[in-house]
Amino acid sequence: MTVPMKSLAGATRAELVAAVAEVGVPEGERRMRSAQLWHWIYHRGVADISAMRNIARPLLEKLAERFTLARPQIVAEQISADGTRKWLLRMPARGVHDKGAEIECVYIPENDRGTLCVSSQVGCTLNCTFCHTGTQAWARNLSHAEIVGQVMVARDRLGDFPGGVAPTDGLVPSGEGVRAVSNVVFMGQGEPLYNFESVRDAISVLTDGEGLSLSKRRITVSTSGVVPEMSRLGEECGAMLAVSLHATNDSLRDKLVPLNRKYPIETLTQACRDYPGASNARRITFEYVMLKGVNDSPAEARALVKLLKGLPAKINLIPFNPWPGSPYECSDWDTIERFSEIVFNAGYASPVRTPRGRDILAACGQLKSETERVSARARLMLEESLVNGLD
Repeated sequence: MTVPMKSLAGATRAELVAAVAEVGVPEGERRMRSAQLWHWIYHRGVADISAMRNIARPLLEKLAERFTLARPQIVAEQISADGTRKWLLRMPARGVHDKGAEIECVYIPENDRGTLCVSSQVGCTLNCTFCHTGTQAWARNLSHAEIVGQVMVARDRLGDFPGGVAPTDGLVPSGEGVRAVSNVVFMGQGEPLYNFESVRDAISVLTDGEGLSLSKRRITVSTSGVVPEMSRLGEECGAMLAVSLHATNDSLRDKLVPLNRKYPIETLTQACRDYPGASNARRITFEYVMLKGVNDSPAEARALVKLLKGLPAKINLIPFNPWPGSPYECSDWDTIERFSEIVFNAGYASPVRTPRGRDILAACGQLKSETERVSARARLMLEESLVNGLD
């Protein structure tokens, strides 16, 4: 069996310099040649090395002998009634015996923006009791290239690169200056801060102004509270921070988010107060899933306000999204509204996140990349849509 060729899709600038050095480019030309590759890969979005028009053919042929521009493969696509898309993606094989890990990635379109929810790990180690992803055993971390690859797949599929064609089978934002993928949230499978280096390097590629060019203020990293890495996230990435909170006391949070036993609420909130760059213009989002009879009382709302006093915060109330075998129910709507009103009257923005993609298990807390859950019909629909898109 042959060793798979390395893909340059998702590579950092340093890795592109190393790639051109590997094929014999003289040291004095490496920065220029790697910049050309960067432009074609990330600005133009080419998927074939031979499509790079302003690079000498002998060099392209040498690159093509060693490298590809392969993205993660779309194994299946599901489209929700509300326009949300969920992709089951298979990563390029890393070695002879690697078939390629599979993860899920979700795209949430709105009229004026499109948010891509990316995964940072295959599975998860945290075992949060309300989260379906937590029932999938952790397999490994994703590389920075595999994280960036999710964004590239989405931009390919949505016609977001120059010359691309948007699909007609669902909502894709359009209009002057509107990008199909305008926001990226690290809220898919895994705990991003347990894979910090890959997340950091992925963000550096995503925010480079000469490539994918996403604003750091449009990238949000969600953590369940890995306190030691939080300051590094602010200092080295400049991304927006979201904290998966869900309870106001250690007794309950220990049950909902077991990581709390290691980093209790007082330690977590102090890390939030110390988060680099946090201000009223760059508020920290606290995510709070609404669980019927568990954490949704008026007393809990008042305790939440007290807990976050003085923090530049926004509280994102999330109606619980059910999944097969889950032990919880979603709070009644009147209960959610009463909770939100208490928080809002205390001076905090408290939007209730509209559930998106529930019908395809693509909503918050529902991701779990078990191939057997993807129906033959979903795979067939994907194949048909891809074929039609090429016609």
